[in-house]
Amino acid sequence: MSQSPTIVARAPRWAAPLLALSACLLVASTWPVFGNVWDEPEHIAVGLALIDHGAYRYDDQHPPLARLAAAIGPHLAGARAPGDAQQDGGMTGEEAGRQILYHSRASYDTLLTLARLGMLPFLAVLIVALWRWVWRYHDPSTAWLASAFLLSTPVILGHAGVVALDVPVTALCILSFYCLLRWLENPSLSRAALLGLAAGLAISTKLSALPFIGVAGLALLIAQLLCTAHATARPSLRRRLGGAALALLIAILTVIAVYGPHLIYLTTPDFAPNRALDLLVGSSGWLHDAGYRLASRLPVPLGIQEVPLNILGVEWHNSHGHHSFLLGQTDLMGWWYFYLVALAVKTPVPLLLLGLTGLGLLAWRGWHERSVPLLAAPLCFAVILIFCCSYSHINIGVRHVLVLYPPLAIGAAAVTAALWAKWRGPAARGALAALLLWQFSTVVFAYPDYLAYFNAFGGDHPERILVDSDLDWGQDLRRLSLELARRHVPSVSLAYMGTADLTREHLPPYTPLAPGQRASGWIAIDMLSMKEEPDGYAWLASQTPVTRIGKSIDLYYIAAR
Repeated sequence: MSQSPTIVARAPRWAAPLLALSACLLVASTWPVFGNVWDEPEHIAVGLALIDHGAYRYDDQHPPLARLAAAIGPHLAGARAPGDAQQDGGMTGEEAGRQILYHSRASYDTLLTLARLGMLPFLAVLIVALWRWVWRYHDPSTAWLASAFLLSTPVILGHAGVVALDVPVTALCILSFYCLLRWLENPSLSRAALLGLAAGLAISTKLSALPFIGVAGLALLIAQLLCTAHATARPSLRRRLGGAALALLIAILTVIAVYGPHLIYLTTPDFAPNRALDLLVGSSGWLHDAGYRLASRLPVPLGIQEVPLNILGVEWHNSHGHHSFLLGQTDLMGWWYFYLVALAVKTPVPLLLLGLTGLGLLAWRGWHERSVPLLAAPLCFAVILIFCCSYSHINIGVRHVLVLYPPLAIGAAAVTAALWAKWRGPAARGALAALLLWQFSTVVFAYPDYLAYFNAFGGDHPERILVDSDLDWGQDLRRLSLELARRHVPSVSLAYMGTADLTREHLPPYTPLAPGQRASGWIAIDMLSMKEEPDGYAWLASQTPVTRIGKSIDLYYIAAR
């Protein structure tokens, strides 16, 4: 008994790094199982093009921070972006990424491993930021529990294990929320600078950080004003405005700086049109004319052009929609309830039940105690979820709202600690312990398919609920190769939607299986193909698969007639 306080007191010095290391090792152990997922080649190609040529190519919807992190390892291993500083041979990002992965001096496996290694620091930041948030504003036991809930959430581990932007932006958003709480607590210039840096790094990773931090920051600021309305000692408005201006300036400079020091002219001496410049100075008028004159004479950092293009790219994508799938239906503009369904079937049931209950508890306690730190998790969860449901038309995975999981973990930890302290009977504590065992054992039972995890609500056929990046992201092609080799399959008809180079994979002779084309013998089809062309592959509905490869590819054998 005498050692417990000492252990708890020392916990902050080693607990967060230990948890981060454990999570990184667990995630890394899944890498050999899976080939590249859909987005990985392009992310690597974009990052390498920026490192090698100082050019931002292929995809203008996302800033470069996580892509640079993914490209550093391959670059050090000798991989280079195709083309030169002026051109890339007309390749798409996927084509450039495939050339890098399959035709570089280092092997495909080495390059993919090094690229994925660049994602692990973001997972570490996520764990440490969550730990510090909960440790400071709650207590040590809640910090332990919140970290354990988060690290036993398969979708977090799954998306941390691939080159993608979703865990990086989640990590830096959580860090930004923590820095925002510290600044609201004491609006010093040093804390404003840290807030600006964290927010700038988050936005430099994925533009969704901009509305996430914006709506969460607005909600917390309103809560701060309401909770301190009758306080006698409050920071002056001038002090707060000065800190906010500093944070905004540092955030803007950080976003621009991440694109690197390469200088460009936004227009030519004859004032060639530039979409980014038009967004900054308008398409006509005196400001437009003055801006174009200045931009034709003064070179500026690449980021000044790319950030507006990122914003325009995301807005165009969202306004035009994306071919999405939910509950057996497809739609271009998505559904307002998409993320509600996705959270319901992709979140471990104990985290879902305890997390939502805990967020309600924290909201009630925070309001009655006039405590912004207690209100922070429920407010961030609520306003971000409302924003995503009401605004987003790009409904292609729960990964787009991973930022909701850390607040949910805080809620689950808070209510677990409260119930454990209140319920002292063996039956009540046994039930709570059973929920915790259920949650934490998910890591074991879902391994290594964290990316494609569904809870019990997903049933035996989760492909009827969600597909894109929630079940099938092209990750199981390597498993298919191994299974076909184990069964000594001489040839296969294959319907595969992914970005791997099938000619370079260890497959037997294969024939692409087009929609509407019937075949016999061995047939492999992934869930993305079934989702994109349900009518074209409807003839397979009457057949029973021999097995499912991983979680996303069905393997059939149909005898020739």
